[in-house]
Amino acid sequence: MADALKVGIAGLGTVGASLVKIIQTRANELAVTCGRAIEITAITARDRNRDRGFDMSGMAWFETPQKLAAEADIDVFVELMGGATGAAADSVRIALERGLHVVTANKALLAASGVELATIAEEKGALLNFEAAVAGGIPVIKALRESLTGNTVSRVYGIMNGTCNYILTKMEKEGLSFAECLKEAQRLGYAEADPAFDIEGNDTAHKLAILTTLAFGTKIAADEIYLEGITNISIDDILAAADLGYRIKLLGVAQRTESGIEQRVHPTMVPHDSVIAQVDGVTNAVAIESDILGELLMVGPGAGGNATASAVLGDIADIAKSQPGAQRVPVLGTPAVALAPYQKARMRSHEGGYFIRLTVADRTGVFASVAARMAENNISLESIVQRPKPAQTDTSKTIILVTHATTEASIRKAVEGIKQETYLVGEPQVIRIERPRAS
Repeated sequence: MADALKVGIAGLGTVGASLVKIIQTRANELAVTCGRAIEITAITARDRNRDRGFDMSGMAWFETPQKLAAEADIDVFVELMGGATGAAADSVRIALERGLHVVTANKALLAASGVELATIAEEKGALLNFEAAVAGGIPVIKALRESLTGNTVSRVYGIMNGTCNYILTKMEKEGLSFAECLKEAQRLGYAEADPAFDIEGNDTAHKLAILTTLAFGTKIAADEIYLEGITNISIDDILAAADLGYRIKLLGVAQRTESGIEQRVHPTMVPHDSVIAQVDGVTNAVAIESDILGELLMVGPGAGGNATASAVLGDIADIAKSQPGAQRVPVLGTPAVALAPYQKARMRSHEGGYFIRLTVADRTGVFASVAARMAENNISLESIVQRPKPAQTDTSKTIILVTHATTEASIRKAVEGIKQETYLVGEPQVIRIERPRAS
């Protein structure tokens, strides 16, 4: 049997601790499966004295991640700290420059510096694996990087944040407000004390940027994503969507168009009978559409200690099985030097149309004025109806509009026009609708 694969881990939080326990508990099985033992020989974390539920004896302790990356006698550096800059970024660069293989779950780091890190790894002949960075335990990175070789991908989309999906599911199932569901998600540990990164869509955007590069062979462009979170979704929107036969999900969508790549993260109405509409709670789902395979949908746990640790371990096992000097799979699917410049797609019609909710004063001429604003911007309406609102007064009413295919620019211009009218009460709500594509 080959020499043991020596692993150093920076970060011993929920994921790091789970990873150590799994490797220690299943050492014999891993040795047989991988053809060599996997040994954790070096570790670092913020607090050396904290009880993490596993035996640290026999592991060298380093005071900083940078020192571990630079000095430890290891083959693989595992980064589980998080953050786009600072110790995480520094230590990963140090490890790669040293020629060490690296495994990380850090989507923020990859979204910010993925191309740079991939370039270093490929120059040094090192592996940089990051399955756990996107959708937790779902093997979407391996699918795009290896399994779909030869396919031309046209679209990647999905539910990539368990916190948001849990909140939207609970709002629908229990009729609770966004604030109430967020509080419950925090109590259960699904949401952070400061949940902004999740609920404003940034977490999904980082994951989408990575998938876009893998799918389309372009440089990572996290700053080119249209971004909208779920903080403005109300129970009124949830109920109206249900009446129309839809459920609301926060989707990340990247697709190839004739003019470039389109990336967007926003709340979306999906048909109630669609597969992705059935993905509830903290579960994630990623769909890949390609010319040969068609549509591949992968569903599974998107977060949590064991799910993420499982993905990290899979990456380590791949390294253990790899042969020295063998041809490496490019870090981002395409060699870093061959990645194309990102070209943002021109604005085009959204085929699914839009849902627009307006609370307006109950007076004559409002319907006609709203319809006129839509017509001025060449927006065709599929329906315009008045919907009862539980807290509605005699002086206001809720109008629900559903449009045919139109552009984001046209919708925003029409809504801005309506906002200038004196009959509008509160802020309008605009949500994209995704309908099934023709087979």
